[in-house]
Amino acid sequence: MKQILFFFIISNALIFSCSSSNNEDITEVEEIEKEIIEIEEEEEEETPTEETSKITWKNWYLSVPLDNGDGKATSVFYEAIENNTLTTAQSKYFYKNDDGSYTLFTKFTGFTTSGKSELNGKYCRTELREFWRGNQSTTDNWSMSTGTHILESTLKVDYVEGNGRTIVAQIHGKETDGLEGSPATVKIRWNSGEIQIDYYTKPDAGEPWTSAFDEKLNVGKVDNEIFTFKIKIENGKFYYGLVCEAKGINTDYTLIYDYVGNGYAHENYFKTGNYYGWNADYTKTAQVILYEVKTEHK
Repeated sequence: MKQILFFFIISNALIFSCSSSNNEDITEVEEIEKEIIEIEEEEEEETPTEETSKITWKNWYLSVPLDNGDGKATSVFYEAIENNTLTTAQSKYFYKNDDGSYTLFTKFTGFTTSGKSELNGKYCRTELREFWRGNQSTTDNWSMSTGTHILESTLKVDYVEGNGRTIVAQIHGKETDGLEGSPATVKIRWNSGEIQIDYYTKPDAGEPWTSAFDEKLNVGKVDNEIFTFKIKIENGKFYYGLVCEAKGINTDYTLIYDYVGNGYAHENYFKTGNYYGWNADYTKTAQVILYEVKTEHK
């Protein structure tokens, strides 16, 4: 487009210059240069950046399994991701690829978000945690009792050593006034190529929401292909969707569980990434590629 416009403008200028003075020619050339610059600036403004269209980084922070100085995992905030200022150590676990996707690598290092863990203790992760209003605060959470809340995460699991399990998306409950615990309410697990939904159900009277009352559901085998997992909370109910073009999977939103109807009242946030289900040694690793994350709260 630029070349065509340039040729058109120059052609008109040459025709015009045949009947003009030298001073007029100089003025005409200056005007042409000004028009070309304006056209280029307009085209640059109209071209959306890949970063903006793929992930709104202000709505997330990244956790990597490195010691932050007090024995807990390190939090990396959106400015470092946008400005590409992660440290060399952090960039081993999270980095941008040539196609605009991001690699999330992890292994058991002992450094978790809740503190140092020994082998066969807790699990490590390279994972994004949502700040849905962009406030960059762990108080930035949402309730299932109002509104509609959607996560769509597009990923590919490169490999998972060991037991073959890593969690790629979650609804996580936040400790809430009057309620016990911070439940991992919904976990979307890649289990040796199978997508598995692990979701908490109503506990016994007086008991908190924990994995003691969870149920599991296999919903599609994606292997190492690109897939999009969708989570929706609407009217207090949990729905899922799954798309994997390579495997011919296109599952529309399907009702799984009525949380609010069963008394669930925790505030929540979304997570996505590589929460590796391995803690038996320090050598085995897992790698997930993140292509796009979309969230909607209305």
